[in-house]
Amino acid sequence: MPNLSIITINFNNLPGLQTTMQSVFEQTYTDFEYIIIDGGSTDGSKEWIETHRDKLAYCISEKDNGIYHAMNKGIQQAGGKYCMFLNSGDCFVHNNVLQNSFQKINDKQPDICYGDVLFEESNGEKWVQTHAPVLDVAFLQKRTLNHQSSFIKRSLFYELGLYKEQYQLAADYAFYLQAFLKSKNFFYLNEVMVHYKRDGISSRQMENYRQQMQTIWNEMLPAPLTQLLEENKMLKKEGEKRLIKLGKKMDALYRKLRK
Repeated sequence: MPNLSIITINFNNLPGLQTTMQSVFEQTYTDFEYIIIDGGSTDGSKEWIETHRDKLAYCISEKDNGIYHAMNKGIQQAGGKYCMFLNSGDCFVHNNVLQNSFQKINDKQPDICYGDVLFEESNGEKWVQTHAPVLDVAFLQKRTLNHQSSFIKRSLFYELGLYKEQYQLAADYAFYLQAFLKSKNFFYLNEVMVHYKRDGISSRQMENYRQQMQTIWNEMLPAPLTQLLEENKMLKKEGEKRLIKLGKKMDALYRKLRK
């Protein structure tokens, strides 16, 4: 069993697919399998994939029901200990990303590992998004992890379920939040891993993405905890004793929720 299954989904994005595949093939780390799920492209992607079939553990080109349906198809074909989703157009920032990452992962064996991302805006501006070394419920109330810079134990998808396809934009956020509430082990790699161009569906529909995140939050967490989080923000400047008291109350509710 390989350590990693890299899953790339694509639909009519041949230039992006070529960039992604080249980035994967140039990695110095080799203990991975590569899976490509194409949505029935008509731009030459299918033919390009076929020319590299000998380097792929699995590939298919057929119509699907959206991004997370395609990802779920990839998960079902994966055989690696971890899964990573590097979609067409995404690429590693250098050839040693996987080597550096798995030197850390092999020592820790966490459920979910996450790193940082180099974003490129449509105007060419670039910036790095970093993450908190330790996740907490307040972080996940407003933010999520970058899907393309995460390694997720494949076994989690069979324990918690595959991506919920009804969340067409933020099913990855729902999975991360569910894993956190189930006390799964997250590990921060503290490394910029992937170059991501912000021209995908979730980037073009960011407001809709945030609204879906809020819907997921409201479905998964009770209203009293959300209220306590908001009170916590308001009381930060009003005195340490009140903040400690509220913190204990919030912690008790949170521990009850995760049992």
